[in-house]
Amino acid sequence: MTISPHPPNPIMIVDDEASILLAIDTALQLAGINNTITCEDSRQVMDLMADQPIEAMLLDLNMPHIDGHRLLDEIRKEYPDIPVIIVTGAVDVETAVRCIKAGAFDYIVKPVETDRLITAVNRALSFQELKRENQSLRRHMLHSDLEHPDVFKNIVTDNKKMLTIFHYVESIATTSQPVLIRGETGVGKELIARTIHELSGLKGKFVAVNAAGLDDTVFSDTLFGHVKGAFTGADTPRGGLIEQANDGTLFLDEIGDLTQASQVKLLRLLQEGEYFALGSDAPRTANTRIIAATNQNLSELLNEGRFRKDLNYRLRTHRIYIPPLRERLDDIPLLLDHFLTLAASRLDKPTPVVPRELVPLLSAYSYPGNIRELEAMVFDAVSRYRTGVLSLDSFNIHIHGEHSQTDLSLPPGGETHGDPPITFSYRLPTIKEATNLLIDEALRRSDGNQSKAARILGISQQALSKRLKNIKNSS
Repeated sequence: MTISPHPPNPIMIVDDEASILLAIDTALQLAGINNTITCEDSRQVMDLMADQPIEAMLLDLNMPHIDGHRLLDEIRKEYPDIPVIIVTGAVDVETAVRCIKAGAFDYIVKPVETDRLITAVNRALSFQELKRENQSLRRHMLHSDLEHPDVFKNIVTDNKKMLTIFHYVESIATTSQPVLIRGETGVGKELIARTIHELSGLKGKFVAVNAAGLDDTVFSDTLFGHVKGAFTGADTPRGGLIEQANDGTLFLDEIGDLTQASQVKLLRLLQEGEYFALGSDAPRTANTRIIAATNQNLSELLNEGRFRKDLNYRLRTHRIYIPPLRERLDDIPLLLDHFLTLAASRLDKPTPVVPRELVPLLSAYSYPGNIRELEAMVFDAVSRYRTGVLSLDSFNIHIHGEHSQTDLSLPPGGETHGDPPITFSYRLPTIKEATNLLIDEALRRSDGNQSKAARILGISQQALSKRLKNIKNSS
């Protein structure tokens, strides 16, 4: 298995003592920070930095030829964006203050404590990543056009909220930090996750797993694999999905369903980049981007103690909320056209002619199953289609139930027997009065259901809600 360099640009370690260079480099390698450059001669530092970009630097102060103080000044002048961590035997406060004032990112005293070293380096790496993300966000705010529109071709939308999400996705895709995607069932969380992976430039695969219903043993075996003899029937070792997603993205759907034990293991994976295969006490290193998703309210789970706060903080470095279809009804015509074409192609039928009543009918529905539900409705209607205009029957049955064929525009339990649809008293009502009376009657016949009332009146549910609000404000 090929191990990718971490970080992508190397960390430079500068010290005139070979033994210290080896000790620091070994500590970083064991912590999974495997992309390093060591330099024993301070005169070579600026030339090395000119040859290739570096992510951060660990710099000794007391060196022959060019000391660390002078080198720090030159680096801050030529490369102000590179965090420099001072590593020195000088323990006096005056030296530390001088280095920080000169622009040092951090200050570590020899002999170096491994935990202190790794913490400082990880802080520097996170700082660099956050800075790149901010630059990317600023760039996207200045330019309204997407940089990679083709990557979003599988997400059918022209909604402003969704386009804002696309810009955010472009800005965070290349970072290695976790992403938490929230949204109801069927809104397209996995589509967004796949788009992030495609934009990330990661060479590995996109691997998806649904955590719903997995107990801790199954979760651990699925993600982390097992060694031979880990349990009855484990005759051969097996790598988990985390291994398959090496150098790529692991998408964990429905993370709100994870058991407490599984949450602890996921937290370790996020914090340390390590995991344990079942039956093994030897940690393994993971180089995988984690994207998690849930349709649950994590705030409620946190308050109930069913989801760990520290895991929530780790997961939500980047947060995306995908609005439900009822909040982006302007996409209904686009989605309808897309699914009609797709269904006709897969079912080997001609694309149906759409009745003009269909879009208003679909726009008055709340879609508890969101886009996935709309797709199922369209496929069902096209499967029944023969020729001519597409029938509304299957849509009505889905939205209003088996008795939807009853004409709600008629009074309860009665035919009109040829009577005119409306009669007038001697005094004609004003337009406003007539509108209010129509709305009242439609609500009465639909038992207060605004979606049904809107369909009777031939308007969208949003239009009806707006009129009701105006009536309330004027009363």
